[in-house]
Amino acid sequence: MTITIRPMERGDIPAVAELENEIYDQPWSPRVFFDELAMGNRRYLVASSKGGMILGYSGLLIVEDDAHITTIAVAEQSRGTHLGTRLMLALVDVARDADTRHLTLEVRVSNDGAQRLYERFGFDPVGRRKNYYKDEDALVMWATDIDNDAYQERIAEIRAAIEDATT
Repeated sequence: MTITIRPMERGDIPAVAELENEIYDQPWSPRVFFDELAMGNRRYLVASSKGGMILGYSGLLIVEDDAHITTIAVAEQSRGTHLGTRLMLALVDVARDADTRHLTLEVRVSNDGAQRLYERFGFDPVGRRKNYYKDEDALVMWATDIDNDAYQERIAEIRAAIEDATT
């Protein structure tokens, strides 16, 4: 299946909000997505099928040298297809294009699969936020110096592995 990752548009929000409701116990409302898209320091992406179905989405908050991953979500039917990795690669590209030097995020302490994905991208756990989620703590993770050659080599290796796996 051909998947395109592109900037999120206002017209994508109803489908994104529907997917958000399917995935998360505490989903963002459509209004949150509209507000986020209106802010100049936010970047949101959608992954869509050739027919236009939204299969995933992700977002960044950019503050000076830091890019905070605000969300990343993949539809149940698209899990195991490397779409999460492709969305992460796109977020890294957006962060680099914005001249940031570091990436950060929060992830549920119980979400081992997501933590493994983030570790692959060079994220290290640096702390914990008590009750960040209504029912659970968050692990705070950082990937630093994403502007150096070693990090770019890491990303090139991930990108090559994904291209090999999807061709």
